[in-house]
Amino acid sequence: MELTTVWFLLIAVLFTGYFILEGFDFGVGALLPVLGRNDRERRVLINTIGPVWDGNEVWLITAAGGLFAAFPEWYATLFSGFYLPLLLILLALIGRGVAFEYRHKRPDAPWKQRWDAVITIGSAIPAIGWGIILANIVRGVPLDTNHDYTGGLLDLLHPYALLGGATTAALFLTHGAVFLALKTNGDIRTRAGNLATRTIPAALALTAAFLTWTLTQRHNLTAITLAATATLALTGALAATRARREGWAFAGTAAAIGLTMATLFAALYPNVLPSTTDPTGTLTVVNAASTPYTLKIMSWVALVFTPVVLAYQGWTYWVFRRRISIANIPH
Repeated sequence: MELTTVWFLLIAVLFTGYFILEGFDFGVGALLPVLGRNDRERRVLINTIGPVWDGNEVWLITAAGGLFAAFPEWYATLFSGFYLPLLLILLALIGRGVAFEYRHKRPDAPWKQRWDAVITIGSAIPAIGWGIILANIVRGVPLDTNHDYTGGLLDLLHPYALLGGATTAALFLTHGAVFLALKTNGDIRTRAGNLATRTIPAALALTAAFLTWTLTQRHNLTAITLAATATLALTGALAATRARREGWAFAGTAAAIGLTMATLFAALYPNVLPSTTDPTGTLTVVNAASTPYTLKIMSWVALVFTPVVLAYQGWTYWVFRRRISIANIPH
């Protein structure tokens, strides 16, 4: 297999891992005012993701770094053409991180309510924004022969992209609700489970519509198989949630997100950013890649350090694996 294809697969794996892991903490943040009825309950929700949310973002940093080194043309066109949406997502992520740190610095309710709002908005914007960006990458954008983006912000907000944003938002909200049912006890666990039984059908309908639309534009046998499996995973998650098997339900929503992302990357290959105006402007895994020597060096680095990062993150989840409840939160 060519190194360009290997690194396309690695970039796809890194972004897919990011959306699976950060997907549930986006969902928890967005559900903060829905499932947290008072300050102690909201602290339970925040504590479920407190030990892991920043580690989850390492996947995004690694994916962006790998994209920059392995496919500099793709990185340059993506970050210049999608500058405003990516800046909005970055500001939301920064605000959310600051809110996690500052929320408990003062005891008065208005202070905490303001930071809770920042957490909710800072979680909702990336959940929607990533779907809009992914949809545009798969569908393609206006690129000239120099691979420069020639459109504007409104060109990124067509119906297919908005459906992509609604789909990722629904998937992440559902993933977050299932995660809370898995990680908490008492009333919050019950409410999260009940909410998940209502959000999974909506996520299933949106995912099926989005993937069907995607396959009408770009498809191959691998993408069709992955898309069908993604909808089956969500159906399984619904059955597991109704049976109160939270572990299986979480595995189902994680698989659904992973398979949805895999469908998009499979449908996109061998392109990495199609041009909708000039076919010669389309970026592919070949014309967007770094030199073979650079990809070879990167492959050895990834071979050494990837197992270390995976082992460390697995250990983190193992240490903080227990359920928590309002009884664990001091007055």
